Amino acid sequence: MHAATPLFDYPKYWAECFGPAPFLPMSREEMDQLGWDSCDIIIVTGDAYVDHPSFGMAIIGRLLEAQGFRVGIIAQPDWTSKADFMKLGEPNLFFGVAAGNMDSMINRYTADKKIRSDDAYTPGGEAGKRPDRASLVYSQRCKEAYKHVPIILGGIEASLRRIAHYDYWQDKVRHSILIDACADILLFGNAERAIVEVAQRLAAGETIEDINDVRGTAFIRRDTPEGWFEVDSTRIDRPGKVDKIINPYVNTQDTAACAIEQEKGEVEDPNEAKVVQLLPHPRLERDRTVIRLPSFEKVRNDPVLYAHANRVLHLETNPGNARALVQKHGEVDVWFNPPPIPLTTEEMDYVFGMPYARVPHPAYGKAKIPAYEMIRFSVNIMRGCFGGCTFCSITEHEGRIIQNRSHESILNEIEEMRDKVPGFTGVVSDLGGPTANMYRIACKDPEIERHCRKPSCVYPGICENLNTDHSSLIELYRKARALPGVKKILIASGLRYDLAVESPEYVQELVTHHVGGYLKIAPEHTERGPLDKMMKPGIGSYDKFKRMFEKYSKEAGKEQYLIPYFIAAHPGTTDEDMMNLALWLKRNDFRADQVQAFYPSPMATATAMYHSGKNPLRKVTYKSEGVTIVKSEAQRRLHKAFLRYHDPKGWPMLREALERMGRSDLIGNGKHQLIPTYQPQTDEYQSARRKNSTPAGSKKVGAQGKTVGKILTQHTGLPPRGSDGSQAWDKREQAKAAAEARRKAEKSGAGKDAGSKGGKKGGKRPVAPR
Repeated sequence: MHAATPLFDYPKYWAECFGPAPFLPMSREEMDQLGWDSCDIIIVTGDAYVDHPSFGMAIIGRLLEAQGFRVGIIAQPDWTSKADFMKLGEPNLFFGVAAGNMDSMINRYTADKKIRSDDAYTPGGEAGKRPDRASLVYSQRCKEAYKHVPIILGGIEASLRRIAHYDYWQDKVRHSILIDACADILLFGNAERAIVEVAQRLAAGETIEDINDVRGTAFIRRDTPEGWFEVDSTRIDRPGKVDKIINPYVNTQDTAACAIEQEKGEVEDPNEAKVVQLLPHPRLERDRTVIRLPSFEKVRNDPVLYAHANRVLHLETNPGNARALVQKHGEVDVWFNPPPIPLTTEEMDYVFGMPYARVPHPAYGKAKIPAYEMIRFSVNIMRGCFGGCTFCSITEHEGRIIQNRSHESILNEIEEMRDKVPGFTGVVSDLGGPTANMYRIACKDPEIERHCRKPSCVYPGICENLNTDHSSLIELYRKARALPGVKKILIASGLRYDLAVESPEYVQELVTHHVGGYLKIAPEHTERGPLDKMMKPGIGSYDKFKRMFEKYSKEAGKEQYLIPYFIAAHPGTTDEDMMNLALWLKRNDFRADQVQAFYPSPMATATAMYHSGKNPLRKVTYKSEGVTIVKSEAQRRLHKAFLRYHDPKGWPMLREALERMGRSDLIGNGKHQLIPTYQPQTDEYQSARRKNSTPAGSKKVGAQGKTVGKILTQHTGLPPRGSDGSQAWDKREQAKAAAEARRKAEKSGAGKDAGSKGGKKGGKRPVAPR
């Protein structure tokens, strides 16, 4: 891995003399107060401007300010005209455009493609303040406003749409966003290195067209430049019968070499193994090699080639060995340089040590921004994730190499938050990042890490080269708890429990001091089929962690609960898998109040599975392993109904499915059966459910909750929440409730069920009409 120029080693731009602004200006009036006649750089974002290091526009804006540039912010502009894009005037260097902290389509639409009623990144949570495909729309408006000003595209939306990608909302493969957005260059990943280098070079007089050698950037060019060697991606991971294969070690700019290939003139049999003679070339170097992916037109029309391209893309993500990629779109190529080199601890401290106000811009007044309220008292300690979960975009965006802050930097931020942020009560809501417990965890040998091409360090098991030492994180927790004014530190980031169990001391520390009653973790499923397609550990890892969690909770004298999260309708999931998951949930007395359905986000490996029906985790061919895909609305509803097996709304659908699957034995009021044979009265059930609304997975309920739980048991065959309750039922209330339940059941024609005292044992139970 080549050394990169440290972020703090660049010469400062002349405007450094203005010093840091209290807030980056959002109006000409603020610019006047700062003494600015113009902005050097203007950032356009789909989020409200919050000057906090959890918001991309704040990090990039403050970083560029530290380089000496004058940076303005246009937040959530009116995109219906160019007027809002001109309110700060023409920037001297460029527009930086981002959709915000989320992809604008995921921000606006649910997994069922329904429009969301709110937007967490907008004051008051108001929806509709950004357009669909915001990066594309904003770029076009910037170009209308000032035609000759360069446009630099960034943020997660651009990052995950940099290549020809499947778009879930249109159900088709779309161009790289660079083609549609009229932008000059795209920065992918956490783009601190790239944005600083590009800004410095533009300030030095280079044109945007000449900047094509920066890692972590994508741009458009007409052909492969001289001195580069093209490798056809189908030679790396051959999908089957394809166009005539060119020797991967041939310099396609070398006429003589191409002539040698043409002289062979053989028609290759795709079913016949051949020994390919490679032509040696003394100038062949990884740094001058580019892999040509199938063109946009090919991946648009051939799902297998789409899956193949996705696989090759993910194999080229390690900054230590990744090669450049190129993909033709019509008459032009979209070129992707290798990913950026991760930030060092010193650089991470530099980025997070900027003079953030840590609050929203004063222009929003007293309006609350939900996303800010969520992270207001949290601190980010690291970046990246080596888990490689196929449905997640963290690895594609932030990379798999963990980038850590120092203890000193983190503790300083907690103290700054304590002293500066209004409303701090002594509780730090989170000390984490993309994952809670990957801090300072890395490969034991940097040389092995540099050469590794595995998509995950923890699947199918924890790599023997991975150092799972949690001691630095434990030390950080203890130092943070000891700070004056800090009463409690909670851990709310996702916990990688298969890593945590490798350090019992860490689990004890976490459970004893950092759980606020409930700890959310994400096993995602119980069945091996979908778990393999997710690249997640088996449910046995969850069981091991659960035993440790309960042991240390008991030793600490605390009543604490695990709340597991699961995904419905993920590629590779069958109806039987969801049925088995529902049975597991019932055996463990869990009732999910909210259901997470699989969301095919751009560029994710699971999205390639969803679109192609192939598994890009293995070599992709036309005859390779197929993947079970849940696409129809009816089947997605069924999978969600299995997750919410306790909700009567889904029982008719579940009965029909269980009968179709030959599992009618699971219909009934028995302890080991999944759903009852009839529907309860809706008004009675809903009333009882509202009164029995303790959190999912909770074993603690009051006397009233137990009574209502008994009613639900008699009417649904489901155990009440707190079915292992320690106190006796209120007999009088129980009798009254049971009598009323029987009366209503008889009135509705349901008759006496076998679970009631007057029921006829062994009698046939009537089934409510569907």
